[in-house]
Amino acid sequence: MPVVLVAGGGGAGRIWEHHQVPALTAAGRRVVTFDHGPTAAAGATELAALTRELLIWLDLPPCVLVGHSLGALAVQELLLTDPHLASGALLAATRGRPDAVGEALARAEAASAAAGIRLPPEYEAFVRLVQNLSPRTLADENAAAEWLDLFEIAAATGASAANRPGPAVADRLAAYGRIRVPVLVLGFADDVLAPAPLGREVASAIPGARYTELPDTGHLGFLERPEAFNTVLLDFLATLAPTDPGVPHAR
Repeated sequence: MPVVLVAGGGGAGRIWEHHQVPALTAAGRRVVTFDHGPTAAAGATELAALTRELLIWLDLPPCVLVGHSLGALAVQELLLTDPHLASGALLAATRGRPDAVGEALARAEAASAAAGIRLPPEYEAFVRLVQNLSPRTLADENAAAEWLDLFEIAAATGASAANRPGPAVADRLAAYGRIRVPVLVLGFADDVLAPAPLGREVASAIPGARYTELPDTGHLGFLERPEAFNTVLLDFLATLAPTDPGVPHAR
């Protein structure tokens, strides 16, 4: 059963390569990653359409879809429009409606972009650090220094612009009641961009969905605590029935 990993706002498929792809391939799974970059900048609906095109082009049987952040929002939309493409889905750092803090951040990011403001790389790195990681990581000086270096490099090259929070999402919780494939929603306990309680709401809205939460993790929890994330993912995969070879491929 193929596993398709759908990245968040940055759009780079390689974000999965260091931790998730090795764990999945070691478990005997076929893995698909892809770059979506600015193609999906307009939102989850556009990324869902792009993911659908990819699955059809690859002629895959029903897949397990794993989405993070914007990628999870896109997977949720795909489960509504094309449920036959999925045998299950893990949704990490997701939400089903806007909230006051998220809307305020979206307005701030939009105003900053409209004004042509570009923060110095050092300050940009600090902002991304506190937005994406848990207090536990911030309290570890060595780990925080390593993450700051990574965020500063991204800011200096302009790559971090793609990772900025996007516009506020619409309220889709009622629509998710139509999803029928097996779903696990994974929340990161210290996530300020996609607060864990909003992910729990998504699980409650989807019939039969389960919810679990990783402690000491921020928005990038799958990179912050990759072993714990991978354990949850592999355990979820083990609960899914194998794809029947006779099942029609994506169309």
